Amino acid sequence: MAARTNPPFRADHVGSFLRPKALLVAREQNKNGNLSRAGLRKVEDTAIRDVVRFQEDLGLHGITDGEFRRTYFHIDFLEQLQGVETRGGIAVSFRSAGGNVDFSPPVMHVTGPLRHVRPIQLADFEFLKSVTRQTPKVTIPSPTMLHFRGGRGAISKEAYPELDPAFYDDVAKCYRAELKSLSDAGCRYVQMDDTNLAYLCDPKMREGARQRGDNPDELPRRYARLINAAIADRPADMIVCVHLCRGNFRSAWAAEGSYEPVAPVLFNELAVDGYFLEYDDARSGSFAPLRFVPKGKTVVLGLVSTKVGELESKDLLKRRIDEASKHVDANQLCLSPQCGFSSTVHGNDIALESQAAKLRLVVETAREVWGDA
Repeated sequence: MAARTNPPFRADHVGSFLRPKALLVAREQNKNGNLSRAGLRKVEDTAIRDVVRFQEDLGLHGITDGEFRRTYFHIDFLEQLQGVETRGGIAVSFRSAGGNVDFSPPVMHVTGPLRHVRPIQLADFEFLKSVTRQTPKVTIPSPTMLHFRGGRGAISKEAYPELDPAFYDDVAKCYRAELKSLSDAGCRYVQMDDTNLAYLCDPKMREGARQRGDNPDELPRRYARLINAAIADRPADMIVCVHLCRGNFRSAWAAEGSYEPVAPVLFNELAVDGYFLEYDDARSGSFAPLRFVPKGKTVVLGLVSTKVGELESKDLLKRRIDEASKHVDANQLCLSPQCGFSSTVHGNDIALESQAAKLRLVVETAREVWGDA
């Protein structure tokens, strides 16, 4: 089997890392008015240089800034669009090995026409690009995040009397503008983090969508059209992947279930290059849905858990890769942790040493299975 010189890489990762203590202290000082925004950014810059060196020293080829400038993987980005406000919260009971974790993340409301009024990730990408020798990857929330959580009730009827096509068209326009600013700056690796296609694998989440007035069988197709429109103008050499996340908060998750309900649409109607899929335990179901993956697309198997410190064995990972290859060509597969280590600023309940060991395991296993790029 062959190594890969283009993303997604044989050994890859979702993007977020545990925040160092100095960064958490600086964020709190900024929140309390004791540190300027410029002062906080200097602390962020230092932390990002360190986490870039950490990734490169491990042998990773796709490099992120650890999402060190964010509180939440999605809100910090989306609330910079004109017409988006965050307020209140939806109570979610996350599940973990140690019991339930209650959390009420802020809800995004579309209060007016959606507009991309300025580049959102450009300055962050330019800094990342300046401090890495490898391929810088930008992680952004999927455009579906502006719909699924709140549904019709969280979108202004004055701005959008009908969601289709006006609302979806405006969301896509915003994303096209953002991707253009990134591509013009040299960005060639983008990952969209999408909880909603994964949530539509969960019977309880599907029922919740019905209660909000949506058809869970139709939503994957509607979302595929939205994402396709959002990336329609990307240059031919920009790789776009989607990460399906089942919730990742303090080592807990919100959804579970096989990819089967969304697999035909996910793999054949969504015009992305690759998929980061959570497969770290039984809650993700079997590899059977991978039979829908067409030639030319890549699946990054998230076999290593970021939720627990216990280290998986190489033999187990190799057996799992072999099992997946019964449904899709092994040369279309890569390996990664199942999610980020810190999708929110709070971080998962895992030690820094375990974070490093998990990533080292991914790199070493990928080299032994596919060779080194």
